[in-house]
Amino acid sequence: MKVGVMLPVGDTDGVDGQTPRWADIRGFAETAENSGLDSVWLADHFLYKAPDGQTYGMHEAWTLLSAVAAVTNRVELGAMVLCGSFRDPGLVAKMAATLDLVSDGRVVLGVGAGWHDPEYEAFGLPTDHRVGRFAEWLEIVARLVRGETVSLDGKYHVVREAVLAPAPERRIPILIAARRPRMLDLTAQWADAWNTAWFGPVDNRVRGRLGDFDNALARVGRPGNEVAKTVGITVRDVDQPAPVEPSRNAIDGSVEELAKVMKDYEALGVEHLIAGLEPMTSRSVERLAKAKQLAAG
Repeated sequence: MKVGVMLPVGDTDGVDGQTPRWADIRGFAETAENSGLDSVWLADHFLYKAPDGQTYGMHEAWTLLSAVAAVTNRVELGAMVLCGSFRDPGLVAKMAATLDLVSDGRVVLGVGAGWHDPEYEAFGLPTDHRVGRFAEWLEIVARLVRGETVSLDGKYHVVREAVLAPAPERRIPILIAARRPRMLDLTAQWADAWNTAWFGPVDNRVRGRLGDFDNALARVGRPGNEVAKTVGITVRDVDQPAPVEPSRNAIDGSVEELAKVMKDYEALGVEHLIAGLEPMTSRSVERLAKAKQLAAG
């Protein structure tokens, strides 16, 4: 099983109570690579507005991901997940192909339909028909990064004989974060990997989500082994100071207990765990890597 880590991008990530600087993000990425983790991931938001009205800032995900590619050599690189509403589909396909070239084939193109209305409203983005818009966007992106010449006369997007030139050097894997039936069906149709998040130890909620995706695969007639299942988990180290707003379902046991949770997920057919860490420190990253090593041993 692969294990990856979410890197901090904004005020909500809690790096010593401060907005993470590039030095922080670089350090965590290098620790992940050197400790044996398999992947690093970045959330994609303009901003986050809490229910109490407070606004939290975020760095731009793809710029950071490109910088991380330049200071690492082995780990996979992904967005969890790139919002389809924020960028033109042709531009995203070009971005993915270029970063995959720069990183020597390490990109996982994680994408989703978006959800946080306040950032849409702040930047004048439409919130209507979000999944319908994403469906057209996704078809264009997926076909382009797979080397096709694409024409599509959609309701929201129009392309005429669009092509990536130069073509990608490999089939760039597409990961989609999805939970509801329409998004699950799109994932089953187009994706190489599916993500559901955020969880603690395996429970009936996790099993239900996995079952929902199996049903989507059956609906579109696609073999289950063609789409990797990935799950986002939250991991807390109780021997370090807790964040201001700790997750209610975080895995907060020992390293050995965390390794057991990893094995439980693997037994369900999950191929990749992506961890959000509480707190976000180098020690937390190293602790996650140690649990992965124990689970593999």
